[in-house]
Formats: sequence, structure tokens, C-alpha cells
Amino acid sequence: RYLDLKKAEALARESQIQLALERVRARTMAMQRSDELSETAYVLFQQLTVLGENPIQITIGIIKEEEGLMEFRVTDWAGSGSKVNLGFNVSIEEPTLIHKIYSAWKEQRKSTVVDLTGKELEGWLRYRNEVSGVPVKSADTDGRRMISVAFFSKGFVCFSTPQPRPAESILLLERFAGVFDLTYTRFNDLQKAEASVREATIEAALERVRGRAMAMHNSNDLSSAASMVFTELRKLGINPMRCGVGLLNKEESRKAQLYSATSSDDGDSLSLVGWVQISGHPVLEKIYDAWLTNEDYFPELQGESLKIYYELLLAGLSVKVPDWQSGEKQYGTFLPFSVGWFYAWSEAPYNDAEIKILKRFGTIMDLTFRRYIELQKSEANAGEAVKQAALDRVRAEIASMRTIADLDKITPLIWNELTILNVPFIRCGVFIMDDSQKLIHTFLSTPDGKAIAAFHIPYDTPGNIAQVISHWHDNKNYIDHWDETAFTDFAGTLVKQGALASPEQYLKTIPHGGFHLHFVPFLQGMLYVGNTNRLGEDEIQLIQSVADAFSTAYARYEDFTKLEAAKQQVEKTLVDLKQAQTQLVQSEKMASLGELTAGIAHEIQNPLNFVNNFSEVNNELIEELRIQNEKLKIQNSEQVEILNDIFQNNEKILHHGKRADAIVKGMLQHSRSSTGLKEPTDINVLVDEYLRLCYHGLRAKDKSFNAKFETNFDPSIGKINIVPQDIGRVILNLLTNAFYAVAEKKAVPRPPKGRVEYEPMVTVSTKAFLSTGREGRGEIQISVADNGSGIPQKVLDKIFQPFFTTKPTGQGTGLGLSLSYDIIKAHGGEIKVETKESEGTVFIIQLPMI
Repeated sequence: RYLDLKKAEALARESQIQLALERVRARTMAMQRSDELSETAYVLFQQLTVLGENPIQITIGIIKEEEGLMEFRVTDWAGSGSKVNLGFNVSIEEPTLIHKIYSAWKEQRKSTVVDLTGKELEGWLRYRNEVSGVPVKSADTDGRRMISVAFFSKGFVCFSTPQPRPAESILLLERFAGVFDLTYTRFNDLQKAEASVREATIEAALERVRGRAMAMHNSNDLSSAASMVFTELRKLGINPMRCGVGLLNKEESRKAQLYSATSSDDGDSLSLVGWVQISGHPVLEKIYDAWLTNEDYFPELQGESLKIYYELLLAGLSVKVPDWQSGEKQYGTFLPFSVGWFYAWSEAPYNDAEIKILKRFGTIMDLTFRRYIELQKSEANAGEAVKQAALDRVRAEIASMRTIADLDKITPLIWNELTILNVPFIRCGVFIMDDSQKLIHTFLSTPDGKAIAAFHIPYDTPGNIAQVISHWHDNKNYIDHWDETAFTDFAGTLVKQGALASPEQYLKTIPHGGFHLHFVPFLQGMLYVGNTNRLGEDEIQLIQSVADAFSTAYARYEDFTKLEAAKQQVEKTLVDLKQAQTQLVQSEKMASLGELTAGIAHEIQNPLNFVNNFSEVNNELIEELRIQNEKLKIQNSEQVEILNDIFQNNEKILHHGKRADAIVKGMLQHSRSSTGLKEPTDINVLVDEYLRLCYHGLRAKDKSFNAKFETNFDPSIGKINIVPQDIGRVILNLLTNAFYAVAEKKAVPRPPKGRVEYEPMVTVSTKAFLSTGREGRGEIQISVADNGSGIPQKVLDKIFQPFFTTKPTGQGTGLGLSLSYDIIKAHGGEIKVETKESEGTVFIIQLPMI
């Protein structure tokens, strides 16, 4: 019985061992990442505990013979019941424990036991604490450690116990070591796969950065292209506390242009923070020397040296960044390339793998900045070419002036060329000095290139005019700053002298706080540029170049002014004749086009009517045939299917025929000339009537349609002369489009989270105003606004073209806005559109009151 029980217990023990080994195997096969090796070791620790071995800790050793190192992975079971995983490298030459284990492994032994006590144990613990950074006290070891070691192909598995373990425990450990050989093989495979994935990830990141660098079209693209390097580095897990690029030029000695990378919610960016002198500190000196010799440099800064370094660095920068000095110790990485270096500062030194990645990105940074410098040179050459072209255009345009009326070209010309030359301004103009009449002929431009006014002011006008004249006589620049009060006083003086009709004409573009006035002299006067900030010397030089070119060309113009006086009447007659001829030709062309369109539409209408009529007749015949089949009780499924198909085909023919009919009718409306007579009409009543007609008409067609509308009518408008039917048609078209836009937007589903209920709204308003662009005549404005989805910018230029529509096929002919445009033009008015995608659209009609 005793022997049977011993056999049964041995079998049970073997089953427990096999189960424990299987659990280790299962955890091994479940590994998805190489960093799960410690998890597998922890399972091994658990299973040994279950089998009654109760080790203090399990250690996995990976022998790296070529490197002379042994990688330790220690799994402890703390008293709290939590697992502690620790990894560190030790030298195989460590004599107390490691070299003994290494020697046994080299001898290809299956296992060995190392007994550590006294000074040997203390020496080993001291060494372990030093390399691992996790202290273990001698008191915690009970004065003895028995290290039982079992080997596998690439290393060993061992556990520590206070007392020697029996031979059975060593054999058990050998079996676990055999299983762990499989674990390590899978670990190696996973490491290789992860290395391949990592390399593919790095290469993809490099390719993205390389592609962005090659896609740079101008030097302004530098920030987005270079900052992508830091974005990709962060994705790869490299997060320096500060990084950027320094550009160096051997001709500039130790002066460097410093760029710093910053990160925000909007993304990464690289911006120029200033110029610094790379000297005065050992690290700064070494940075420059390492760049000259093309060597990598890895400085360390702490304490007083760190403080002095940043004081020197920040002294040369245009921005102050105090947090750069944070931290007790900083580790630098400086990687040189052809025109500078790529740098990064971190709280811990980068390992070899991270430095290799940084070097690869440094190569891309070299490509980026070399392309940036090439683009800068190209832009400088292009800028000079643009400057010369601008000056040539000034000379050519002014040299082509023959009449006094041509002086109106001055302000748009100067505005355009200053804009091309990238000179910042909010006003510009020319002051032509007339010493004989003691007058200044002034031509001013608004920020959008339109003339504010052309007026003539006497030399003795109060204000700073005397200073302008004095500087012109002395051929000197005159720069001053006027506040709003100074401009208001000057505008009042011009109104009193009759140079301006109202001060608003002059003051409407004056910003709050006024601006700086810059007068640059030329032979006949002063070129004037106004800006909120004072312009720099480079910009003044550009203005002077334009002024000199203007002077040369204007001298030629003056030669023609005398001839202009004699030829003025003849030229006027010729211009009037040409205008009349042009209008006549245009009228004939439009009439011929209308006749042609009407003829084509009529010709299409007849066959189209036949198509529609016969489609309807065919459907009636099919319906009669169905009824007849039912009476005769003929049930032929194939015949029924054919009849259904024919019926559906006829329905499609009829549907598209009616579409074509609508288009033809639209063409007829578009081509016919209006025969209506203008009559005094209350525009407010007309708009209100068509608004309600449109709304209730849409409601009648679609009961589910619903939208709010508001009116804001100006009661001062009264009656104006229009063709009410034509204007009503325009208003109806605009209202129909507006209600359609809000209905379409409401139909779009919105996400429930943070949802704001959309309320369709159409607003119609009218107002009277005095036009500034139509010789000051009275005009009325009709606005139709909606809060729909807006009109895409890419199609905005096409909306008034015939047959163009943004509606789905079958829902619009594309003639409504085109017809509306023609009607408004025939009334001597204008129709404009203002839109913002996803926010809404406003159509504005302007009509003369007479």
C-alpha cells in the first residue's frame, strides 16, 4: 500500500509539474511583444511557488557574449502581493557570481549552485545595487543566498533561497529552463519583428518629412516643413524638453541663426528666435568647433554652468524663454549638418538607438534647410526681378499717359506696384508739386486700391503741408505720425477749401490711433505711403525706387499735356462715337442671340411635346391592357413583368421630357426681351407679397416644409420706377433658393453630442442709401439672407451663368439666377452675393430710385 501511494504521489507530482510547465508554455505562446518576457518569468515564478519551491526571486539571465554583458531580468514577489520586475545589465567578468554562472554555461552544464555568504554576499549585493539602482540590504538575505541555476541555449534561469535546495528542486528548475528556451526563442522572434516594424515606422516618418521638404515652394514653408521633423520624433517616442536648429555660416564666424520648435494645440511649429554668438561658454565654444569638424557633441549642463549658458544664450534672442533653464541637469545632443546643427536638450541622455534616429532625422533637416536657403536665394533673385518689373510697369504706364484723365491711373498703379513689392501700407498716393500755381495735386488710394479722391490743395494750407513742401525742396524724406485728431482737422480744412465734398470721404479708412506718414521725394513731387507701423529702411528704399521710376516716366507725361489741350475736343468726340458704336454692336448681338435662342427653343418644343404626349398615351394603353387581362383572367407573369418595365420606362421618358420642357421654357423666358413698362411701385409691398406667396407655395407643395422668416423694410423708400412683374420674378427666384438652402441644411443629420438645434431662417430687408460709386444718386437695396449651408467658393463665379445649378439633377434648370441677373442689369442695377460656407448666403439687389 505504501509503495502504491508513493507511485500515486509521484504521478500526482509529475502531473502538477507538467501542468506548471504547460502554463509557462501557454504564457510563452501568448507573448505579443518582446517586453512581455518579464511577464512570462513572473508566471514561472508563480508555478515554482505552487510546486512548493518558495523562491525569494526568479532571475532570467540573457548572456550577450560578444558584448561581455549579461542581461538580468529579476521577478520578485513582494509581501504586498504585487509583482516587481527589474531589468539591468552586468559584466560577465564580475567574479563573485556572474563569472561562475558564465563559466558553467560555457561548459554546457545543465545546472549549477552558487553559495554566497559573508563578504562574497556583501560584495555581490553592493555590485547589484550599483548597476540596478534598486538597493537590497544584507539584513534582508539572512546572511546567505543559495543561487540555483539551470541553463538554456542563450542564458539561464535561477532562483534564490536562504538554504540549499534538494536535487529534485534542481532537476525541476532544469525542466523549467528547457521550457524557457522556447520562451526565449519566441522573445527573439518578437524582437526581430518589432525591430522591423520600428524600422518601417521610422522610414515612413523619414519619407513623410522628406516629401514635405521637397514640396516646399517658398521660404515661408520652412516652419511647416521643418516642424514636421519634431512631430514625427514625438510620434516615435523621442520627446526632448527643447529642440530646434541652429544655422551657421563660416563667413559669419561664430554668429548663428537659432530656430526653436514649439508645440501647441494647433500643432508643432519651428520659428526663428534670434541670432546668438556661439562663444563665451565652454559648451558654446565646443558646439562651434564640433560643427567645423563635423563631429557629434553630447554636452551635460548643471548648476552654475547651466545658468551661465542660458544667460549668454538668451541675451542674443528676441524672445525670453525662462523655462529653458528648468531642471537640475540637462543633456544635450548636437548633430552637425552642412549649414548648421540639429539640437535637442533632454532630462536624461539618449541611448544609442535614439541617437541613430536623431541622426537620420538630422540628415532630412540638412535637406530641408539647404532647400530653404536655395529658395531664399531664388526668392531674392525673383524679388529683384519683381522690383525691376514693377519699376518697368510704372515707367511704361505713366509714359503711355496722354491725357489729364490718365492721371486717374496714378493711384491704382502705385497701389498695385507697392502691393507686388510687399510694402505694407493702408494708404498710398502721389503729391505733384505745382510751384507756378502754388498747388499740390493730390491723388490718394484706399487699402483696396480705389482712389479716395483727387484734390488740389494750396501751399499755404494749415497743418504739416509746409513741412512736406520744405522736405521736397531739400530732396529729403519726411516721416510723421498723425492721430485721429490731426486727420479730422485736415479733413475739415479740405472741406472748407472745397477740395472734398465731406470729411467722411477722407476719414473713412483712418484706423483707430492714426498712422505713420512717409513722404519720399522725386523731381515733380512726393510719393506718399501711410501705415500703422513705421516702415524700415529696406521698405523706404523700395518706395524710393518706385518714386524715381515714377519721376522719369512722369516727365514724359508732362510733355504731352500741352498737346492734350489742343486735341481734347476731337478725342472726346471720337470716344463718344466709339461708345455709341460699341453699344449698338452689343445691342444687335444680344438681339440676334435672343432670336437664335428663341428659334432653337421653339424647334425643340414640338418634338418634345410629341415625346411627352406619346409617353402619356403609352401609359394609358398599358393600363387598358392590364384591365383587359384582368377581365379575361389572363395571368402571365412574364407579360406582367414586361408591361411593368415598359410602364417604368415610359415614366422615366415622361419625367425627363418634362425636365427638358422646363429648360426650354426657361430658355424662352431668358431670350425674350421685356415688354413690360416701368411704373411707380411700392417695393416694400411687392417684396412682402412675393415673400408670402413663395412661402405658402412651398408649404402647399410639401407639408413637412417649415422655416422662419423675418422682414425689415425701410419705410422711407416710397415708390420707385420698375417693371413689377420682372422684379417680382427676381425676388421669387431668390426667396425660393433661400428656402431651399435652409430646408437642405435642416435635412442633414447632426451628431447628438453637443448638438445645437438648427432653426431655418430667411431674412428679407430693404433700405435706401446714397451711392458713392454712381455719381451720388439715390439707390435702394433689397437683401435676401438665409442661414443655410452657403455656396462653395469654387462655384461662386459661375452662379449667374445660364444652366449652372448646384441643385441635384432634376431639381433646377440653372436659369433662375441668370434671368434675375439680366433683369436687374436691364433696370440699371446690380446683384451681388456674399456667402460663407456652412453659415449662410446673402443676395443683395441694388436699384436706382429713378
